Amino acid sequence: MPCRFETVRDLDTYIGEVAGLDEFKLPGPLAEYDCRNNRLALLGLYQDGFMAAVEAAIGRHGRRRVAVLLGTSTSGILQTEQAYRQRDPVSGALPDDFNYRTTHNTYSVADFVRRVFKLEGPAVVVSTACSSSAKVFAAAARMIAAGLVDAAVVGGVDSLCLTTLYGFNSLELLSPSPCRPFDAGRNGISVGEAAAFILLERPAGSLDADDVLLLGAGESSDAHHMSSPHPEGLGARKAMRAALSAAGLQCDDIDYINLHGTATPGNDAAEGRAVAALFGDRVPCSSTKGATGHTLGAAGGLEAIISALVLQQSFLPGGINTRHVDPGIPVQYLTGNREGAPRRVLSNAFGFGGTNCSLILGKAE
Repeated sequence: MPCRFETVRDLDTYIGEVAGLDEFKLPGPLAEYDCRNNRLALLGLYQDGFMAAVEAAIGRHGRRRVAVLLGTSTSGILQTEQAYRQRDPVSGALPDDFNYRTTHNTYSVADFVRRVFKLEGPAVVVSTACSSSAKVFAAAARMIAAGLVDAAVVGGVDSLCLTTLYGFNSLELLSPSPCRPFDAGRNGISVGEAAAFILLERPAGSLDADDVLLLGAGESSDAHHMSSPHPEGLGARKAMRAALSAAGLQCDDIDYINLHGTATPGNDAAEGRAVAALFGDRVPCSSTKGATGHTLGAAGGLEAIISALVLQQSFLPGGINTRHVDPGIPVQYLTGNREGAPRRVLSNAFGFGGTNCSLILGKAE
């Protein structure tokens, strides 16, 4: 939708705004955590029977054996932006009801989710820009492998705020139309917001056919530039190779790639070169950000969920809005849904500063 968020009326861009968040209320015991980001988190927890699934895991493992590992980039910063408008005109003091710890603080969202479920295990927030909620899968898998926990609530939450909108505008990265990943005429991102949650659990003795496994995760940090990727996608390539190695797989074993695909000229070109260097044009791929917008710290988790649905529902998603695939990027980019029976999917999430993460998900054999 055209951007009309909060006080923003001067940016010519489209955004993915979750309807009804301003009216959504937190229950009384959690009222001190009230901010847009935590309201979005709770709304996400209410979806698809997720609350019941976590409670069942608690019943199996105990409250100390379930961790919370979430990604976010700006957390509840909107609460601070609004509080600054209400400063005391003489002293400059922020309003008395402003609580940094439970709102703006990056840890707030993990603390909030931990409180929702009354959990007693580890709680961590990762903030590595747009790779945040992919990297938590790797961290949770390490915790489970080390025997620290038996299950983890992973994913991410990022909500719209003025810092993000005006910040990306200052970088000249906002598109004046809905974003077009990998299109020859792509011209920037569409900022979105999302809450994405997955229950990651030590595999049971038997698995259902619809169960999805985290087969491998790969991370890298190329530190090429604060806001631009390495032009040849070296860090992205390292992350994908590390994920394949962790999963014990070869490039030919991947059936679909969910691209990071931000729709900026530099990012798509760099990722395309990295994918082509490893996979050529054999593997169908697309970016789902045309449908969701770029949800920043929640993108990795959101796209992992989409990748899980790809496996469970046996289809390959086409990237919407893309009309003319850039001929200079030699990958097999899908512009329409395709039927298929993928067994293994790779999902990319790359952040500012070269913080990269690739996940490989697979169907239970």
